[in-house]
Amino acid sequence: MMSKPFTPKVITANALVEGDVIYLTATGWTRDLAEADIITDEADADLRLIEASAQEADVVGVYLAEVQIKDGIPHPTHFREAFRATGPSNYSHGKQEQF
Repeated sequence: MMSKPFTPKVITANALVEGDVIYLTATGWTRDLAEADIITDEADADLRLIEASAQEADVVGVYLAEVQIKDGIPHPTHFREAFRATGPSNYSHGKQEQF
């Protein structure tokens, strides 16, 4: 059985204190998906996921999210991630005001 090819991903989580959706960068965490590190290697993804998950004092719910790359910028491939990237939907505030 052939394994599925590895597709580009980002590491995402929620900030422990504020609950905001955050993405891993080379130097820490950001709330902007466009600034997230794009991971293209499965072994690198596994290692970085372990390292990110160990930051229990800062983050919760760490996981890999698949992205498409357009003009060097990651974009969600799944509606759940598109929803998370724009913030809460109950009323316009925060990220919602940008759209």
